[in-house]
Amino acid sequence: MTDNLLILPVIIQLVIAVISLFFWSRTNYQRLSSIVGNVIFLAVSFILFFYVKENGIMVSQGGNWPAPFGITFVLDLFSASMLVITGLSGLAVSIFTAGSMSRRRALFVFFPIYHFLLLGISGSFIAGDLFNLYVWFELIIIASFGLITLGGGRRQLEGALKYVTLNLVASTLFLTSIAFVYGLTGSLNLADLAVKIPEVENQDLVSIAALLFFVGLGIKTAVFPMYFWLPASYHTPMSAISAIFGGLLTKVGVYALIRVFSLFFLPDSYIGTVISAIAALTLIMGAMGAFIQKDVRKVFSWLIVCHIGFMIAGLGIFSTVALAGAVLYLFHDIIIKTNIFMVSGLLYRINGAHTFKFIGGLYEHYPKLSFLIAIPLFSLIGIPPLSGFWPKILLIEGGIQGFDYFIVAAILLGSFVTLVTIGKLWVTAVWSEQKQVKYVKHFIHFKQLSKAQRIAYVFPIAFLSVVSLFFGFGAFWMLDIANRIAEELINPELYIQSILQFQ
Repeated sequence: MTDNLLILPVIIQLVIAVISLFFWSRTNYQRLSSIVGNVIFLAVSFILFFYVKENGIMVSQGGNWPAPFGITFVLDLFSASMLVITGLSGLAVSIFTAGSMSRRRALFVFFPIYHFLLLGISGSFIAGDLFNLYVWFELIIIASFGLITLGGGRRQLEGALKYVTLNLVASTLFLTSIAFVYGLTGSLNLADLAVKIPEVENQDLVSIAALLFFVGLGIKTAVFPMYFWLPASYHTPMSAISAIFGGLLTKVGVYALIRVFSLFFLPDSYIGTVISAIAALTLIMGAMGAFIQKDVRKVFSWLIVCHIGFMIAGLGIFSTVALAGAVLYLFHDIIIKTNIFMVSGLLYRINGAHTFKFIGGLYEHYPKLSFLIAIPLFSLIGIPPLSGFWPKILLIEGGIQGFDYFIVAAILLGSFVTLVTIGKLWVTAVWSEQKQVKYVKHFIHFKQLSKAQRIAYVFPIAFLSVVSLFFGFGAFWMLDIANRIAEELINPELYIQSILQFQ
């Protein structure tokens, strides 16, 4: 297999977006092309994943310019895994959208923008230099702003304003940190930076660049104290959009942080301590925010913030065990957060509202659906042996080994508050009595939907639930992948050599 094929996932998303534009007014064709295209994307991602797993890193140089002078695309086990997870999440949302989105909303060019978003996300995972990574992030911001304003409701526009303002600030800081790094080293290639940054005489300037980089990406990732924009915006768009936002957008920032800091900013005891402290505070503040909410999507939005702390904690501890836990939690969190926002859309279609006082009676009227949504909710809590349990064990083990007991305490507290919060939601939505459906203009109840629409609501939730069950019950296989990735992150020599061998 030629290494140039690693850019196929990006090309596939671009083609789907363009095809959707040609079917501007034929929304059924857009839905079909979105589903078929994401099936192809997922299949190609799996092929690339298994190829990289067996044969090693794939590297492609744009225009045959040798590194570090050209545009480098890299696919290692970490980025290949992220493409697969993106394919799973993206396909589920495509199917969910086919049943939940009205023709009127689809005419607002949802599908082209959605696939441009997936294009930016996929490009971020294979980017081999900092500026290229920045360009993909900007594409993500443009596409996500289009999606969050879809329909033009007042709450959406208010949430979009907060979202885009903070992300533009983050992009400015990100670009400034890139300029800082270029000024220190004269390079932006990730592998080349891994070689040159340790040779910089003034390492204090490197630490400043690292902190600036962390702040820029930290805003995008929604870590403490720069998290407040996320709970104020992610609950405003329709559930399909919230699902892809909650599942993937902040995780691209987590991926970039892990990639960059493992290559050339860590190990540094001072920076590691700062990251660990911020991770712990992110866990605590996110958990407290979720605990006091009375709206399903606001609960889930705050839990995004809380659980970002688990992944950042692994980076702060920076050991093989902790990084394996962070990577495994990253995989789990993308699938689960995508799924629970689709669950929120299903609950809305049944109850006509997202607030606790209007939901209930799910087990009485839909016992099978109650069992289905139990899987992502209990996985979110981390009940053994479901998917959320194993990465927490690794993170706690890493914290104990590193004598970082504050992180361990924060992980336990965040897990306990998540348990209480989801328990409260479960009792309210499933076991409590059926409440009167809240009146919403043009509201169509779940029972009034066609059979195909009901399947489109339920199937993607079941699909991602099966994936999360595999993550939990196939933990030995997943742990093997996560450990291999962690070892490659701790010892990046092979990554560096694979890119710079073209010199």
